[in-house]
Amino acid sequence: MYIKPFAVEEWMNEYEINARYNIAETCVDSISVDELFELIGGGKEAFLEKFCARRLVYGDILGAPAFKRGVCSLYKTISEDEVITTHGAAGASHHVFFSIVEPGDRVISIMPTYQQLYSIPESYGADLHLLHLKQENDYLPDLDELRALVTPDTKLICINNPNNPTGALMSGELLRQIVEIARSVDAYVLCDEVYRHLTQDDAWSESIVDLYEKGISLGSMSKAFSLAGLRLGWVATHDKAALAAMISHRDYNHISCGLFDEALATVALEHKDVLLQRNRTIVRENLAILDAWVASQHHVRYTKPQAGSTALVYYDYDIPSRQLCHDMWHTTGAFVVPGDCFEQPRSMRIGYACDQQTLRDGLKAIDEYFAILDKEGK
Repeated sequence: MYIKPFAVEEWMNEYEINARYNIAETCVDSISVDELFELIGGGKEAFLEKFCARRLVYGDILGAPAFKRGVCSLYKTISEDEVITTHGAAGASHHVFFSIVEPGDRVISIMPTYQQLYSIPESYGADLHLLHLKQENDYLPDLDELRALVTPDTKLICINNPNNPTGALMSGELLRQIVEIARSVDAYVLCDEVYRHLTQDDAWSESIVDLYEKGISLGSMSKAFSLAGLRLGWVATHDKAALAAMISHRDYNHISCGLFDEALATVALEHKDVLLQRNRTIVRENLAILDAWVASQHHVRYTKPQAGSTALVYYDYDIPSRQLCHDMWHTTGAFVVPGDCFEQPRSMRIGYACDQQTLRDGLKAIDEYFAILDKEGK
């Protein structure tokens, strides 16, 4: 089976390990097991004593009940039997497509977004149609364009909220309008929600599954909870046909998730308010730093993110983004993701949820590189 190379992941694989100033990362500043228990007020020794006594069997094939209860607490209407545990959100999205998309199915996906949402269904032979998000519309879906793409045989509409790489956030009202379009043709709406709750205000973050009976939510412990090393994600939906397909198909691709992953994630979700308060503080303070940098720069522009941990920043140099980002990494150590990885030329994705010093140093390194380009008359 042919599938297009995963542009952003290949870029990260090649350059991230040796990056001096990594402002390409999308997870909120990752924490250790020690730091997790410090944040929640202790309990590490009791947790480890209990876990280390367990036999390392496959565990709960359909997911540890306590972990699934924690996942349900992130929604208003989801029950434990409506959660499918997966190996990260990458495993979650792949599992949805693997389970419900067949050759010839009409699938609509937004762009830019995480490439899985369009390249995987395309590789399965889906009739893929792209809805291009525009900066002049704040990277929000144009509903008239969506209606024009939707036909009676549409199987699935794929969206990402908050959006990666732009940080755009669809309101509850906009989501409800997308739901009505999908409901008119009985289509699923798959929403990648891994950045959900990383907001710039304290309002509740709506989920597609609380708004639509055929909504499918993807989540993980990586972005909003700073625990990417657990490699633990989930799919949540009310739709019984989709659930049945995913339960059947999971026997072929992952059986169960790791015992330690689920046990530690359970602890994290039992204290989700503490983690989310920490991480919202990070993204809010760091976005202010990024926003001030953009305002001070003569060569860049962006639409300020409303949520998430990433921003799509455009520059005015006549240099392809892969070349610019590659040369900048080698020259100053500033590591970002080329906009070309999202088919957005002359731009770069900056992840602003790292520690503040790394963000400041990375932006300073970009300044230094731009000064070199100016000196060379680029």
